[in-house]
Amino acid sequence: MTDQTYDYDVLVIGSGPGGYVAAIRAGQLGLKTACVESRETLGGTCLNVGCIPSKAMLHASEYFDAAANGTMAKMGVKVTPELDLDTMHAQRLDAVKQLTSGIAFLFKKNKVDWLKGRATFTGAHSVDIAGKTVTARDIVVATGSSVTPLPGVEVDNDKQIIVDSTGALELASVPEHMVVIGGGVIGLELGSVWRRLGAKVTCVEFLDEILPGFDGDVRKEARKIFKKQGIEFKLGTKVTKVTVKGNSASVTVEPGKGGAAETIAADCVLVSIGRRPNTAGLALDKAGLKTNERGQIDIDHEFRTAVDGVWAIGDVVPGPMLAHKAEDEGLAVAENIAGLTGIVNHDVIPLVVYTLPEISGVGLTEEAAAEKMKDKGGIKVGKFPMLANSRAKTNHEPEGFVKVIAEADSDRVLGVWAIASVAGTMIAEAAVAMEFGATSEDIAYTCHAHPTHAEAMKEAAMGVQGKPIHI
Repeated sequence: MTDQTYDYDVLVIGSGPGGYVAAIRAGQLGLKTACVESRETLGGTCLNVGCIPSKAMLHASEYFDAAANGTMAKMGVKVTPELDLDTMHAQRLDAVKQLTSGIAFLFKKNKVDWLKGRATFTGAHSVDIAGKTVTARDIVVATGSSVTPLPGVEVDNDKQIIVDSTGALELASVPEHMVVIGGGVIGLELGSVWRRLGAKVTCVEFLDEILPGFDGDVRKEARKIFKKQGIEFKLGTKVTKVTVKGNSASVTVEPGKGGAAETIAADCVLVSIGRRPNTAGLALDKAGLKTNERGQIDIDHEFRTAVDGVWAIGDVVPGPMLAHKAEDEGLAVAENIAGLTGIVNHDVIPLVVYTLPEISGVGLTEEAAAEKMKDKGGIKVGKFPMLANSRAKTNHEPEGFVKVIAEADSDRVLGVWAIASVAGTMIAEAAVAMEFGATSEDIAYTCHAHPTHAEAMKEAAMGVQGKPIHI
């Protein structure tokens, strides 16, 4: 097959954050590009049923909670809120509509064809879409991920009793008692939405602490904050059975290390134990590809697979399943295909939990940093509480802290972790600093505007150097 016989230079399978960014960037670089998407709208899980709609519900529920539980009253604003859940859902759907429509506009602007349907490989340079063969010189797999099922537990979002993350966004009424299975990012975010709107929330986590993969101090402090907000935790606990009778569910749990079982009654159960790559159904074998034991496609540093002309990015490849990671990989893979140099530094990928307060981190945890540097001079750590930050204090947001971890000898920053109302925004400073190989001294001696939450980052870095000013 010669180049002249290809329908496209680049064919991207999937229009999530990685896929649509890859397609747009390829179009910008002058490549004839198409993107395959089976949904009625572009944007993948993130824009349609993930990142964007969940943030719309998180933000709206924060307003309701502030009015209902006295935070606004402390500042002299006295109101008695009334929940209009239909309107809350409507503004969520409007945000999704605007953003997905925006992707369609950007496709047209950059001459990217949207091929509607599901793609299956018929060769290394060809796919079948609804019975039609489409060929491309380079094909990018960016099909994202889907909810990991819990064996023996059947999710039925239409009934709204046992739901996954998609169903939890669509609940027609506030549950009296929601049981969240899984203490990770998605479970905590969605659980906190319905807790703020009036539900009793119980989170069941198999591990001994919530938020696996996060810094140890952050995990413990976050759980204390959520417990204070009213979320009940059952840690080191496994779910053995969920049964539905009428409009309620019974969740049977027992200690992970063995012990007596108990049953929790709930009218809504959210299954949130992680996500798995969407690689099944692509007929990867027809292209000469295999997946690893986790169902992922292995790649090199340029996002090339083992088959020439086939590339992969986002949730289908190893690494954290994060929209912003996929976006950066989308840019990089398009530039690599175009003969440029596309690079993603996977050591500097921020993590954010959009609860209130937000939780964020980038780089190594204190535990990982200590292990890495145990024979290389060790580490130094600076920590500053938000309680001592003037802006957080003024805003009645005293919970949380910022932690900066640096090499003891070189002072190079290895990781930054934060719990604060705007921690997701604050962590960008740390990511930029680490990308440029900054030391804690670089952050400490950079002027930060006053009064801002970001001053806590400066003070934590000063703590690495010796002692912060305000504690």
